[in-house]
Amino acid sequence: MLEKENVKRNILLNPGPSTTTDTVKYAQIVPDICPREKEFGSLMKGLREDLVKIVHGDPEKYTSVLFCGSGTLNIDVCINSLLPGGKKVLVINNGAYSARAAEICEYYGLPHINLCFPVDQRPDLAVIEHTLQSNPDIGLVHTTHNETGTGILNPIREIGDLAHRYGAVFTVDTTSTYAMRPIHIEHDNIDFCMASAQKGLMAMTGLSFVIGNKALLEKSRNYPKRSYYCNLYLQYEFFEKTGEMHFTPPVQTIYAAIQALKEYWAEGEEAKWTRHTRVFEAIHRGLARLGFKNVIKREWQAGLVVSAVYPDDPNWDFDRIHDYCYDRGFTIYPGKISSTNTFRLCALGAIDEPDIRDFFVVFEEALQANRVSIPVMYNQ
Repeated sequence: MLEKENVKRNILLNPGPSTTTDTVKYAQIVPDICPREKEFGSLMKGLREDLVKIVHGDPEKYTSVLFCGSGTLNIDVCINSLLPGGKKVLVINNGAYSARAAEICEYYGLPHINLCFPVDQRPDLAVIEHTLQSNPDIGLVHTTHNETGTGILNPIREIGDLAHRYGAVFTVDTTSTYAMRPIHIEHDNIDFCMASAQKGLMAMTGLSFVIGNKALLEKSRNYPKRSYYCNLYLQYEFFEKTGEMHFTPPVQTIYAAIQALKEYWAEGEEAKWTRHTRVFEAIHRGLARLGFKNVIKREWQAGLVVSAVYPDDPNWDFDRIHDYCYDRGFTIYPGKISSTNTFRLCALGAIDEPDIRDFFVVFEEALQANRVSIPVMYNQ
């Protein structure tokens, strides 16, 4: 019999995968099972139902569909599967992850509008509405809830209202907000949202899922088929008929996700969000004490990612700072803004405020060891 031992605990301040509990890690160690067994199908059925509950979806109206892959696969699935023939996509783009959606449109050769806004600004609703008015052939509107590259929170409820007003389906990349920041799929005007198990659920990489409107999903069966593996209706139909994934699922990862869901319900949506907010505020306090600047206005931040500007100090070297922290059990992450050098600290995973206090002790040591001025300096 396996004797469980505590696994070395690292504090991951990157935007996923997240720090996990030992119970989630050990949930993967199970007897081997063929994923075509009814027993395993019943596990996936319960998992799918729980994923809908997290966004307060009516199970009669909404469903979830599981895929094997990373969060980008979900964007691919939704865009290629939910666009009717003769229609085009409107991508509301103010960051790296909505830009990825535009790239997916390009690779499929889908007609689309890449409506770009500055990465440090929220999308202009008036410009979005004008674009919808001027392009009655827009059939799908896509955006990102929290642009993880910067930490900006997009006004999805208002964008969804506009999309519906002009007859378009609204898909939202909620990869970094699902099971963290509370979401109400119907009240937020979302038709389809998406995430991966290794983010807000605090489970393991390899399982992704789309939660969406059953009627719209079933309607998509008649849309052009642009992918085989990444077709949303095909996967949904197979689940409905057999209770199984069309192709081999990530078996052990699913066991970990089920355990993570048990821990999600035990903690509770409100308490979990309160904990993440504590972590977020502690990150801000630590950075402010050291003099770091934010990229995004505080009132526009999603409460999950803090993006800080590199100081103008000749001794600052992100890789050296990263390595110092990494060797001591803390992971920090580079930014994702092409025009500005930044790094990110994220309020993600099974961590709490004391972990952030411990991190800033190490982070300050890293600055001192590399002779970076404290407070950090900026030329302007």
